[in-house]
Amino acid sequence: MSDASGALAPYAASETQGKGRRYPEAPARYRGEYQRDRDRIIHSTAFRRLVYKTQVFVNHEGDLYRTRLTHSLEVAQIARTVARALRLNEVLVEAICLAHDLGHTPFGHAGQDMLNACMKDYGGFEHNLQSLRVVDELEHKYADFPGLNLTFETREGILKHCSVRNAGGLGELGKRFLDRHQPGLEAQISNVADAIAYNNHDVDDGFRAGLLHLDQLRGQTLFANQYDQVVERYPKLDDRRLIYETIRRMINRLVTDLIEHTQATLDRLQPESIDDVRIQPKALVRFSDEVFEEHTQLKHFLNHNLYRHDKVRIMTDRAKDTVRELFDRYMRAPGEMAAEFSRQAEAEGSRKARVVADYIAGMTDRFAIAEHDRLTGIT
Repeated sequence: MSDASGALAPYAASETQGKGRRYPEAPARYRGEYQRDRDRIIHSTAFRRLVYKTQVFVNHEGDLYRTRLTHSLEVAQIARTVARALRLNEVLVEAICLAHDLGHTPFGHAGQDMLNACMKDYGGFEHNLQSLRVVDELEHKYADFPGLNLTFETREGILKHCSVRNAGGLGELGKRFLDRHQPGLEAQISNVADAIAYNNHDVDDGFRAGLLHLDQLRGQTLFANQYDQVVERYPKLDDRRLIYETIRRMINRLVTDLIEHTQATLDRLQPESIDDVRIQPKALVRFSDEVFEEHTQLKHFLNHNLYRHDKVRIMTDRAKDTVRELFDRYMRAPGEMAAEFSRQAEAEGSRKARVVADYIAGMTDRFAIAEHDRLTGIT
């Protein structure tokens, strides 16, 4: 089925010019190839688990905080807006965004950092590479192939970052990391949309949790400029709605600038194909210098005032202990894992450790906590 490529810009990803799947399949009758990718991702087990994996706060701390699932939906919404405005492949962008966090561990970045430390002597742990591993190998649904057998372009977008050491073993997919080239524009959009979503929505969650306050936020240029406009127009608005209206306008400023600055860059360079995009030394999807500075300032602010807040650090320290103790226990007693994983863990060394890492990375927050309680007797 056509992806309406005639309506796309010449440098957009196109199914008719794509690099296909690892295992050839007959085309679907009523869906395009990137639609099939998106649908397979939504129906995957790893996607369902995202509802119980967190961004900043552990899952049991409250029902209103964002999870990896709600974050992925928000990223997709932002990215689709940008893709449509730039005449890029909106369906591909959505598929990439919905899959980009499939390999994330429980407990957000705290779990990822600890699992990487545990895997130090066994090849390390990279969550982007794990997301690719999920869709290429760990999902077991189809009779004809392992994983989800996604298209090259979706897999290219999922692998946002990769060490040179690991890139060497990924064939064509890893080649751009060695050549210092770029992915397609759809992948670039997904990457920036991810940063827009988590920066601005972490402001919302941090304020809701009482860890961020208005006087702190007003010191951030991106927040302050939009906040002042909202207060001037709605002087009697309560704090909850005031914050939401400000964040909504912050996102709009970032997205509008991203579209306009990227379009100006594309107009200047005039790439004729997606390959012309890929050989660029730098990403083409970028903010203007002014807005990038505002965006970066907010990122640094959140890193210092939210992610390193004492209450968050207490939680992340406990989360790291949980992951470390689970890893150590499963390495000593792989039979404690689910049967599918314990059978694979009969090997030794790096292979055994990778199976343990796969098992832990696939856990939700609440399952990891329950397993830790069961194995240690410590609540």
